[in-house]
Amino acid sequence: MIKLNRVRPISVAAAASLALLLSTSVASANGNDGNSNEPVPLTGSVPKASCGRGDHVESGLQGQTTPEERFSGDSERAYGCNLAMVSQFKGEGAVSQNGPAYLGNCAYYATNDNAQQKHLGVAVLDVSNTSHPVATAYLADTPSMLNPHETLRAHAGRELLASAQNNGPNFAVYSTAHDCREPKLLASIDLPGSQAHMGNFAPDGRTYYLGQNNRGIGGFVYPVDLDDPASPKELTPWQYLGDGRPHGMYLNAAGTRMYAGQPGLFGNTGSSIGPDGLVIEDVSDYQFRRPNPQIKTISKLFWSDQGQVEDMYPYFAHGHHYLVSSDESGGAGGVGGLAGACARGAAAYGYPNIIDITDENNPRIVQKLRLQVSDPVNCHLMLNDPPDVGAGAPEYSQERCVPDRQNDPRMLACTFHNSGLRVFDIRDLRHPREIAYYKPPAPRTALLPGSGSWAPGVDLTVDRIAGYPRFHWVDHGHDQHDRDSDRGRHDSELQIWTVSDGNGFQVLRFTDSFKERNRDLFEESNE
Repeated sequence: MIKLNRVRPISVAAAASLALLLSTSVASANGNDGNSNEPVPLTGSVPKASCGRGDHVESGLQGQTTPEERFSGDSERAYGCNLAMVSQFKGEGAVSQNGPAYLGNCAYYATNDNAQQKHLGVAVLDVSNTSHPVATAYLADTPSMLNPHETLRAHAGRELLASAQNNGPNFAVYSTAHDCREPKLLASIDLPGSQAHMGNFAPDGRTYYLGQNNRGIGGFVYPVDLDDPASPKELTPWQYLGDGRPHGMYLNAAGTRMYAGQPGLFGNTGSSIGPDGLVIEDVSDYQFRRPNPQIKTISKLFWSDQGQVEDMYPYFAHGHHYLVSSDESGGAGGVGGLAGACARGAAAYGYPNIIDITDENNPRIVQKLRLQVSDPVNCHLMLNDPPDVGAGAPEYSQERCVPDRQNDPRMLACTFHNSGLRVFDIRDLRHPREIAYYKPPAPRTALLPGSGSWAPGVDLTVDRIAGYPRFHWVDHGHDQHDRDSDRGRHDSELQIWTVSDGNGFQVLRFTDSFKERNRDLFEESNE
């Protein structure tokens, strides 16, 4: 195996699903950030980023791509504020929502399972040279990899890649131990009755929890035993007769608590009937392989201004334990669409909540990271945005968030569908601020059969970015002695890897002028 560049991955997982405006007895409408006893403001939008000279910036509301930008052709050029693209692998397009996953120098993203594609399945990329990512394989040998939806996950410690068949029973496990560029199929099994939708590994990689397409009352979660990944075994499925049905989920380090995002679209009578928010669950019986395993509810925290909550990504800061939620629809996903959300005073589009779960019996929202497009006061300003030809109007909800590191993070990168990738400074939760964004170029009518947004005849004036980003430190060719002597501070660069539907895999970097103005964000953050 040729080693081109040594890389330091940071915060490989990711995460995201959202919603807000408290309903019923949410612990408190105001909380504190762990730094003081002062209440944290929970209204309005996060301050806009201050962009650099020469950046191609959006001209409307924060997060919006205006009709003028879209139909004049201006959106065919990427919008970048303190972020610029290093390289990309466009391929035939991607389904950005379905993963992506990352291990070492490799990235994995799903494609659309379209008969017009030359290469079906999950694309495997070698990104050891971040200036020139290349495809080394396409995983299309299992139903799971042909259509994984939101189940595509990697586990670095056990060097595993796993996925499940969208709305079907297949579950597949691959090993990357030999070479992350060439995953080897270990097992492909069927889980009778499973209709997979979204899932995740436990932190130790011994269990994979598989959420289902039905998140309504009576819905299930299917845990899979991966003690021997070459011989995965279905554990007893758990049926929810009340709250706790997970859309997305993460677990604590011990694997004994599941942080379940339970979706609840306003007025929905189908699979996402709510209430909408967080349920903390005790899954110790599954972690310790006890007979007759049970899942017990620890606490709940619901809100009413969004609706399609997904992930609850954990991190630690200032001695507190936090979760970052995500929401893929906002109020516009409920009855009446965008107009209905405006009438209810809901957030038009989904955004992240930061939730303090230091006391797991009393979780509380301590901050809302709303863009201007998510602020209810701006809802009416977007009612008349015209749709793309043959497609819907731009949708600005947030889908995934990932911090730059799990302990005392400085930055949080979130993907906001057609609002692009947005980066926030979260060091002071009383005063979070947006510091950068990148909105990929509009694909327009390009032939991209692997894209989750593409369809014949559709003119796409925005691109969709909905998957997990990744903060990634890259060393630029210095020898080991140099790296050890200065701890990598002068020869390393912090990048963000991401995937969008029309532009595929992209490597982004912070601009030199931004790094010069914000040295404190990068000092020793790679240690």
